[in-house]
Amino acid sequence: MSEQRKIRKAVFPVAGLGTRFLPATKAVPKEMLTVVDKPVIQYVVDEAAAAGIEHFVFVTGRGKGVIEDYFDIQYELEQMLRERNKNAELTLLSHILPKAGTASFTRQQVPLGLGHAVWCARDIVGNEPFAVLLPDMIMSSEKSCLAGMVDLYGQTGGNVLAVEECDPEQAHKYGIVGKGAAVGDGFKITEMVEKPAKGTAPSNFFINGRYILQPEIFKILETQERGAGNEIQLTDGMLALAKSQDFSAYHFKGETYDCGAKDGFILANLAFALQRADIRPAIEGPLKDLVAKMK
Repeated sequence: MSEQRKIRKAVFPVAGLGTRFLPATKAVPKEMLTVVDKPVIQYVVDEAAAAGIEHFVFVTGRGKGVIEDYFDIQYELEQMLRERNKNAELTLLSHILPKAGTASFTRQQVPLGLGHAVWCARDIVGNEPFAVLLPDMIMSSEKSCLAGMVDLYGQTGGNVLAVEECDPEQAHKYGIVGKGAAVGDGFKITEMVEKPAKGTAPSNFFINGRYILQPEIFKILETQERGAGNEIQLTDGMLALAKSQDFSAYHFKGETYDCGAKDGFILANLAFALQRADIRPAIEGPLKDLVAKMK
């Protein structure tokens, strides 16, 4: 097993087609749909940056060039803002721009699943541990989910997955982990089961879309057979890796919004808007009125 090293790189699989948001995603990548005034992908990148990530690796596909453009300088726009003395807007744009050389983009030419998308980043990540953040999932908490995972990784080494609790009756819908001995803000993982049959789940802790993995996963994914959906599944690769390496779970206790689904996307917009001091006064009253009319 690789020696414990700092988590410097994060992989963002952004090649998905976003079919659940058609027709909007016919022309706009789902990761660029906005929650209030920021694209979904910006929230996830911000979470990674808050955890100390130094290099951001995006696994893209056809039609996703706008994501690369978003994380680049837009000369015409910035020139116009300067001419109009829009200094606040210029500062805002500068804050979202990664430092030169810290963002990399690679293509997943064929949609063969999450495991394949992660494998596509192998040459950029190299032989070091790394994080994976699913761009559909955005989170709200005092301490970022990945920052908590990095802290736990400092105690345990190995591999770390973020988990949350679900209604035990809903466990069959998720990737579930078995709960072992407590460690830090989490516990040792004893097993992983993808969508267990009703009544057979080892716990009600589900994997919520954040991972810290050792580079040995790449060699496993290289020869991984296709699983569910005829795709190369990351869970299958992790199960193989768990035969030789430890996995720990970080128990995330904030709020998670699945922006890959319409209901989660709408709830995220409401939640993050209500957190904004410049927006809440204008929408809180109308929202209460809307809810009252539904009763």
